[in-house]
Amino acid sequence: LPAADGGFKRGQRVPAVFLFYNKNSSSGCQTEGNKKSQLPGNTTEPLQTTRTAEVHQNSTAGTLGPCPDTPPDLVGPLHVEFDTKRTLDRVREQVGSFLQLGGRFKPPNCVSKQKVAIIIPFRNRYEHLSHWLYYLHPILMRQQVDYGVYVINQDGEGLFNKAKLMNAGHVEALKEYDYDCFVFADVDMIPLDDQNLYRCFDSPRHLAVAVDKFNFHLPYNNLFGGVISLSKDQFLKVNGFSNTFWGWGGEDDDLYNRVMIRLKSISRPDSMIGRYKMIKHNRDLHNEVNPQNPYKVRETIHTFKTDGLNSLKYTVKEVKKDRLFTFISVDVHVPPG
Repeated sequence: LPAADGGFKRGQRVPAVFLFYNKNSSSGCQTEGNKKSQLPGNTTEPLQTTRTAEVHQNSTAGTLGPCPDTPPDLVGPLHVEFDTKRTLDRVREQVGSFLQLGGRFKPPNCVSKQKVAIIIPFRNRYEHLSHWLYYLHPILMRQQVDYGVYVINQDGEGLFNKAKLMNAGHVEALKEYDYDCFVFADVDMIPLDDQNLYRCFDSPRHLAVAVDKFNFHLPYNNLFGGVISLSKDQFLKVNGFSNTFWGWGGEDDDLYNRVMIRLKSISRPDSMIGRYKMIKHNRDLHNEVNPQNPYKVRETIHTFKTDGLNSLKYTVKEVKKDRLFTFISVDVHVPPG
């Protein structure tokens, strides 16, 4: 499996392909005949692996044991940089052979205890998405996650509604697979340690504890954004996100309120594990700060039962199955004015 920076770890047990590395080139992957495609990161010796798709053709869940609670191939702190030019085509070449269509992966030698949908709210951030896919797919593979990546795109150029996109992603992902865990991830947030597990816990989980933008400190105790995970049951109990937060800000604080009202607590990894690097960027057009959103946060106790999954309205405009992800474009019914 791809290692800390997308490559492989010496001595680890892995699925796929032959890998080669020398000082002057990144590692390669022997896919068909003598064709070679580059894998992210580097390795110091060849490793024999088996492509995920081939493993699953020859294995059944009944012959595999459960994956261990602690994945054996984690490497800990990671080197993450955004100076390298990355494109979706290039990332497909680097990690696509390990994936099933739609950005799906199952560990080849054990059965994951959770089925995880990664939901990414999105509009016009393809450069960021390339970085995210380059780093996160290898991390999730090493974590032995049975997962799918869903990029939920807001159709058109109207006022952005991140929370509504995440609600829609939850609904659409469940139409494809019986996911029992949902990770809602900003496309510009890359973990700096693969021990920060993308899975669900007894309490809703705030994974992005220490972000470089905030000098690796939690800005305020109630922060519950960036990257979070909730089980299917937890997400239903809080009625998902509010659908009324148009523009930037507030939807994560509203979700925190919902969680505290219905579930009473959140959990976080240690701050040395929950470290993230954020891709620097200007605020997107039509995602300006909405001065009304802070006032809405104060009303969560009165609104969460009727504003959320049970009031969600949107229209699916397009569904595309990429090797790296499932792209779902939705009309979120932007209000006029």
